[in-house]
Amino acid sequence: MPPIVYYISLLFLLLSSCASNVSKSNYNYAEFPHTKELKAKEIFLDTAVFRYPFRIRIENELAVVLDLHGMDHFFQVFRYPEFRYIASFGECGDSPKDMLSAENIRWNGQSLWALDANKSELTRFVFFESGDSLLRDEAVSLDKKILRALDFSQYDDSTFIIPDYSGDNRFCMVSRKGELLRKFGSMPTANEDALAHSRPALAQAWRSFIDYNPRNGVLVAVTQLGEVLEIYNLKDTTHIVRIGPHGEPEFKVSRGYGIPVGIMGFSDIKVTDKAIYAVFHGRTFKELSRQPKGKEVDGGQYIYVFSLQGEPLMKYVLDRYIYGISVDEERGIITATDVNSDEPIVEFSM
Repeated sequence: MPPIVYYISLLFLLLSSCASNVSKSNYNYAEFPHTKELKAKEIFLDTAVFRYPFRIRIENELAVVLDLHGMDHFFQVFRYPEFRYIASFGECGDSPKDMLSAENIRWNGQSLWALDANKSELTRFVFFESGDSLLRDEAVSLDKKILRALDFSQYDDSTFIIPDYSGDNRFCMVSRKGELLRKFGSMPTANEDALAHSRPALAQAWRSFIDYNPRNGVLVAVTQLGEVLEIYNLKDTTHIVRIGPHGEPEFKVSRGYGIPVGIMGFSDIKVTDKAIYAVFHGRTFKELSRQPKGKEVDGGQYIYVFSLQGEPLMKYVLDRYIYGISVDEERGIITATDVNSDEPIVEFSM
């Protein structure tokens, strides 16, 4: 699906309008109107072994799990919802067709896009006609102006959205050829001193996970430190910032780098047609460092649900710590990854 010149021109007009006419609102939230405890149901996998199951992406009858520290492959595909193993792909290695790292993966119809930050590359995988294996079909080398991409989402078939870690903006719009088209957004920080003197360190502290829903035009970013949720509606150009009780990302500057302090924030985000779901940790770095050796637990024990306008709706309290999520609102199921368990795929009934 080659880029369409007409659409790129239209995109420039749209983003120019967004940059100049964005309506921005900042709100704090202290609590959720509803809280509910959820108990996990473990999914038995008879053939799969994961070292660090970081992300899970479900589309129709297929589920893909990203293993951040995979030994031979970074991704495994399963038949959903029974989680019958189908295939592994994204071979680990340093040959031209291998992947050096895997940061995220996104469905695009019946194909999948994967991000390799170490190679600064997006790769598209397609299924063979048999449906039991995948083929590396396309590779996009990212513009050198884009600083180490750690997440991405698709704006449409010809354009990607990638967080901007330069400190100048929040997002990069990138073409199917890897070209930087435009940047937009800014860090909604009240730290004027850091903006003036430590912008690169500030950008590191504000690193965020993102998700975009093209059906409603809602792009959401959640901070890995602190408790900040940003909502950009790319259809009506509104920008809403929600800041929780833990506040902005906290950091100290050392030799030009941002060293995290305060708390671990969010670890995954999902924008559905109805709501925003985010995995929240909320534990301090001091607390994490004091965990007994050999009994360390990683992940978040909460799923926060917001409206598409950022209103707090529900706080789910989980019986275990999780990292990545996929949300099936029709079935009322949240599927999650648990990096601490030998049975790392779990389901929660909402």
